[in-house]
Formats: sequence, C-alpha cells, structure tokens
Amino acid sequence: MMGNWSNIEFVNPWWFILLGLLPVYFFLRYWRNDVTGFSVGLPNVESEFFSFRHWKTRVFRAMPWLKSLVFILLIFAMARPQEKFQKQKISSEGIDIMLAIDLSLSMLAKDFEPDRLTVAKKVITDFIEDRPADRIGLAVFAGEGYTASPPTLDHKVLKQFIADLSYGLLKDGTAIGMGLSTSINRLKDSDAKSKIVILVTDGSNNAGVVDPLEAADMASTLGVKVYTIGVGTNGKALMPSTAFGKTSYRYYDVEIDEALLTEIAINTGGSYFRATNVTELEEIYDMINKLEKSSFDSTTLVRREDRFHPFLLGSLALFAGYYLLSISWFRNIDLT
Repeated sequence: MMGNWSNIEFVNPWWFILLGLLPVYFFLRYWRNDVTGFSVGLPNVESEFFSFRHWKTRVFRAMPWLKSLVFILLIFAMARPQEKFQKQKISSEGIDIMLAIDLSLSMLAKDFEPDRLTVAKKVITDFIEDRPADRIGLAVFAGEGYTASPPTLDHKVLKQFIADLSYGLLKDGTAIGMGLSTSINRLKDSDAKSKIVILVTDGSNNAGVVDPLEAADMASTLGVKVYTIGVGTNGKALMPSTAFGKTSYRYYDVEIDEALLTEIAINTGGSYFRATNVTELEEIYDMINKLEKSSFDSTTLVRREDRFHPFLLGSLALFAGYYLLSISWFRNIDLT
C-alpha cells in the first residue's frame, strides 16, 4: 500500500521525461483520423442488442486512454517510488526540578490579575511545557508542606495537579522551611546532573517546624540549587482576610522576607528574584529556563521501502485487459 505521499521519493525520476510522449501520441492519432477521414465500423447486431452495441462503442473509444494509463503506470513503476520512514532517537541528560508553591491566603491578593496564585499556576504551567526532557515535581506549602507530585516525566498529570491547586488545601500560614525541605527530600536520591528547586512565595516564614536556613544548608550539602521568587507589588495590595468564616478584602502592606529568600538562594548557588507584576514573573521563569539547560543528543534513523509494486501490477493488469479486448471484440480493428 502507498503511505503518505509527502514521504514518497523516486529513485529514478528521469523516467518521467517519457510522459512527454503522451501528448505527441494523441496529437498524431487524432491528426491522422482527421486527415484520412478514418472512422470505426463495428459489426452489426440485432436491434435487441442495441444497448450492448452502445456500451461496446464506449469501450472502444476508451481503448487509447487505457493504453495511455498502462504506459503511465509503467513509467511510475520504472521511476521506483520509495517511502521514507524517518525516526529521531533522542537521548537527553535532563534536570530534576521541584516546584514549591505557596498556598497561603495572601496568594489570593489582587495585585496580580485575577490573583497571585492563578497567575503563578499559569506561568509555571508554561515553564513545564518548555522542559519536556526534565523530570519535574510539585511541592506545596502554607502552614505545613507536602509533596503533590514527585519528579516525573508525565507532565500532563503534573499540569493537572497544578490546575487543581487552591487555597484551603492546607492550614493557613507560610512555612517556607517546610516547603523547601519537602522539595529537597524528593531530590536527595536523584542521579540527575543538576537538581534545582524553584520556590514561589509572597510572605515571610511564620509557620512550620523546619528553619528555612537549615533547609538551605541541607540543599547545599546535597547539591540542590534553589531559585527563590518573591511575588507581590511594592507598597500595599488588596488582600483577603477571614473572620467568622467570611472572607473580605482590604489593603495591606506587602511584606516579603527578601533578605531570607536571598540568603537561601546564595547559600545554594541559586538566585533570588522579585516579581511585582505578571510580566516580571514570566520573565523570571524564562530566565531560569535559559540558565538551566538540558543537554540533548539526537540521531536520525532513515528507512526506505520500495512502493513500485502497485504501479507495476496495475500496469500489467490493465495491459492484460487491453490485450484481451484487442484479440477478441476488436481483433479486426486498428487500435493504434
């Protein structure tokens, strides 16, 4: 069977030059008929067979086209079509990444439209799509921390986990040390050439049982690089607060412990970034994406299979039909 024509190549394409003989053949054939006044007479038959005679006339008129089709199929066979199967084998030396996301109440602040958490989820998802060869995991933290997904290449499932993140999954608070240590524990046994944590928060450490700087020391010992990102505008932002089970919004000062986040990053060989708007957050993840490159090695394997058989068989079958008609119904008629 013929595959996708976009994958078909001809080994001997010069055979197609002979297709130029077809217009010459038809010109000479009909020019000769016009000059000589040649007409075809078919044997007379009884009136009840008139429909058969009419059908036979049409077959006769199609004989030159049948002969031409035999010629065309033969030319295609001689040109030797081949289907090319190309497969790319990619080997990569990826990076293991843990994404640590703050799920505290303040991540619903309105200085990012529609809120900080929604924007962070969108930007992180775009980051994942740009890292197909890396194992990426997810840790979340608020008043405590847990692993939502260990590092995995199944990014479709990972992105679904991120889409499902919302405030209220954990008790409120900002346990930066817990989020960082949870991420590091998922990377300690990794054999990847590079291991990194990207931690996003909008506050200061006020919960949890793990000191953030102790977690940073553990990361440094294990060779884990930490990038920290503080999200929030400068000055005041419209933030939610809860009282008696109800949520209301009012303006509060944005308080991000930049000194702590900077120290964590420096101690582990990473960097601290501040995002005061959506564009800056996108640029930060783009910068990290460029700083932490995976290495690829690809080999292209090409296999070719002959596809001239249908053309050759079709040509032989049509030629057999043409020959049988020429020696039976039209044996007394010049078919040239």
